[in-house]
Amino acid sequence: PEQNIIASVCVFACLHCCIYVCVQAQLCMFMHSLMCILVVCVVSEPTLKWKLKKHISTRQSPLQRKTSAPATIKHRTKETLASGVARPILGGLNPYRGSGDKNVCKFNPFCPTHILLLILLSWFFTPCSLPQTHWEPQRQALHRPGIQLDFLGVPGAHRPLSRARSSPASTSLPPPPLPTTGSLPLPSPAAETPVKLRFTTGLVHDAQMQKHQCTCGDNSRHPEHAGRIQSIWSRLQERGLKTQCERIRSRKATLEELQSVHSEKHVLFYGTNTLNRLKLDNQKLTAILSQQMFVMLPCGGLGVDTDTIWNEMHTSTASRMAAGCVTDLALKVAQGELKNGFAVVRPPGHHATRSSPLGFCFFNSVAIAAKQLQQKLNVSKILIVDWDVHHGNGTQEAFYKDPSVLYISLHRYDNGNFFPGSGDPTEVGAGAGEGFNVNVAWTGGLNPPMGDAEYLAAFRAVVMPIAHEFAPDIVLVSAGFDAVEGHSALLGGYKVTAKCFGFLTRQLMSLAGGRVVLALEGGHDLTAICDASEACVSALLGMGVEPLSQSVLDQKPCVNAVRSLQEVIKAHGEKRTPHTSALHSHSAG
Repeated sequence: PEQNIIASVCVFACLHCCIYVCVQAQLCMFMHSLMCILVVCVVSEPTLKWKLKKHISTRQSPLQRKTSAPATIKHRTKETLASGVARPILGGLNPYRGSGDKNVCKFNPFCPTHILLLILLSWFFTPCSLPQTHWEPQRQALHRPGIQLDFLGVPGAHRPLSRARSSPASTSLPPPPLPTTGSLPLPSPAAETPVKLRFTTGLVHDAQMQKHQCTCGDNSRHPEHAGRIQSIWSRLQERGLKTQCERIRSRKATLEELQSVHSEKHVLFYGTNTLNRLKLDNQKLTAILSQQMFVMLPCGGLGVDTDTIWNEMHTSTASRMAAGCVTDLALKVAQGELKNGFAVVRPPGHHATRSSPLGFCFFNSVAIAAKQLQQKLNVSKILIVDWDVHHGNGTQEAFYKDPSVLYISLHRYDNGNFFPGSGDPTEVGAGAGEGFNVNVAWTGGLNPPMGDAEYLAAFRAVVMPIAHEFAPDIVLVSAGFDAVEGHSALLGGYKVTAKCFGFLTRQLMSLAGGRVVLALEGGHDLTAICDASEACVSALLGMGVEPLSQSVLDQKPCVNAVRSLQEVIKAHGEKRTPHTSALHSHSAG
């Protein structure tokens, strides 16, 4: 038996010598591990028999045995079973019992062969002391700047998009912290070669929001219907834009998040349905549900007013889903997980006030997202741009006294004769928030209707100068597309092109380091809202969008638009707030 052990040792020694030959073939660690396994297998059974097996050629084949041969297993009789001595089945293989078998190799700590085995075993388990000519280049490659983040699959700092015209020198929102991974140091944000994430633009959508429909089943009688977001989502997929964006997981806003903007009564009534009301406080619900809150619509369905439908099973879920999607997308952009994003959501929200729904809106998604940015991330400066053709009365109300949120709305006003009738230029904020509410209120009806030249003039003379002075940390956009050409006079009647909104999106991306989040609000002509959404998402992705013609860029705004812009400049020029001081150096023309 000892000769067998010595032979095994010689084999192992020869194998270990082969390591030097295998180094250049990059097999060092493989051979080292293989020998360790072989040694363990040999020495792990010290009491096994070391009998040499008979050569296979000398064995008698069972197929050649005669059928009349006696059985190979001898059965013991009852007498022998009673008188026999019990013996373990494995005989001398029990390591805790002695054995008189001479062929059993007993472990002797003073045996030279076993000492040699122990020395060889310890040598095998020591770290490989071979030259590091092969591993040093790999170690240096792992520490090379610009490779770690892609190699490790962890998020890092975003690279400023080349499409941004300018960026603030500093913002109060710090860049996202870089994670650490032990001995592999990550590059600093100031590395010469910034690392790009695979996706910079986020998209969020959920089919649950399509279930918010009137029980009459006739969508043609309701401008705000499920086909709006379904058409936009299909368009983004057809154009290949969806695959270039990161799909954000949707979720419902919590009741606590909703109450950051709305009253408890409003949240409990419009944020719950028959099923989940069973989990809430019955005393509170009894007082709320006892009030008559719904009206019968001409179509036969149920609504909270003549325009805003209510579906007992699905409206609360869809409304909370819209608010939760916009909130999560804004949080991800603010934290640096994404550069920007677009939320394809419904029902809209900018008309919803603290205690009442209005104009198809139940919960003010953009306002809730802004509140969560303040409460969860301590974001100190938020810009909300509302280019829906209707004034966002609910958003204005939520931040009318808040100097940390600058609200700018571009809407059809007509001296208060267009829905909802609010948004006069003189409504500039109150208290500490005075001067932080800007209403670009278009007046003059549809003679002529406002178009690209007027909206470009508004951005050039009012929106961008104020926004740059404010220097926001993030930009939220109530992206209603009912000012796009194709809507009737009752729903807007303006002639702004879809590509103009892509151009305006690019201008906003020069703010806040490109942190821009668009949330769908109004817009009811399917072709118009699909074209505008496509243009805006393309702009967010940094893709080439259809340029505006030089004649449009050079065109002067109409007389009614000039007067409207002058009213805005006058209202805020009298207040002399720091961020509106730039208005004095711009003119509407």
